[in-house]
Amino acid sequence: MRYGYYPGCSLHSTAQEFDQSLKVVCDKLGVELVELDKWVCCGASAAHNISQLMAIALPMANLAIMPKMGLEEVIIPCAACFSRFKIAQHSIKTDKKIKREVVEVIHKDCNDEAKVIHPLTPFSQKPLISKIPTLVERDLSELKVACYYGCLLTRPPKVTEFDSPEYPMSMDNVLRASGITTVDWPHKTICCGASFALSKPDIVVNLSHNVIQEAKLAGADAIAVACPMCHANLDTRQDDMERKFGTHPQMPILYFTQLMGYSFGISPAELYIHKHLTEAEKIFEKVGQPA
Repeated sequence: MRYGYYPGCSLHSTAQEFDQSLKVVCDKLGVELVELDKWVCCGASAAHNISQLMAIALPMANLAIMPKMGLEEVIIPCAACFSRFKIAQHSIKTDKKIKREVVEVIHKDCNDEAKVIHPLTPFSQKPLISKIPTLVERDLSELKVACYYGCLLTRPPKVTEFDSPEYPMSMDNVLRASGITTVDWPHKTICCGASFALSKPDIVVNLSHNVIQEAKLAGADAIAVACPMCHANLDTRQDDMERKFGTHPQMPILYFTQLMGYSFGISPAELYIHKHLTEAEKIFEKVGQPA
């Protein structure tokens, strides 16, 4: 299985553990990731606040790279990048004027038929969902995880075309196939504060604290995420939560690929589990599979 790969800015910087763990898991699964040549930033959470044309042109410039590389599908793990690409494609397909303007800007034809997918989609479907259990080497069945999808993967559903917008299950199914117990809880897609992290941090502290508290109430030992922004808010704001609410949550926040990789027997160092601010290694000791 061969896919184009767009890591985006976060996975080459603050979310290196997502990039690294995704690559080693894909290697185990027999999935080849081909990074797009000379890709550029998709605009993330900034471009669309300045220019609609820029917000659409940046993702489309990246998709225009794919035909020369012989690629039809591209995996985009960052939920923010995934959202921007899907919105750009939707805009191109529904607005001919915008499409003409984008072609003028990027000096290339819009590759609007490219398949933009999040890694959870192929992971949760055959043949990969059937292959995952055959790779499990560590018994993590006693580990209880709350799968947190956040806002951007599932909404708006007509644009993202990803799982249920209210109660998604793709991450749950992937982790369950990896031998991990996932909990039933109501905050799967409740916002963590997203890009308010710098402009309105109090909102992020409150919303992220609510997410963690609900995961605790559901009996979770850890929260699994698929978004660098969600990871940053939930992981790095726990000291702030202690100052505001009086108690440190001590909730490990891991990318779902790190949990998959650990179940596959991959070393913690190779999965970059040490990079998190809130200690994550202790949860593996709890279930008798120390890091």
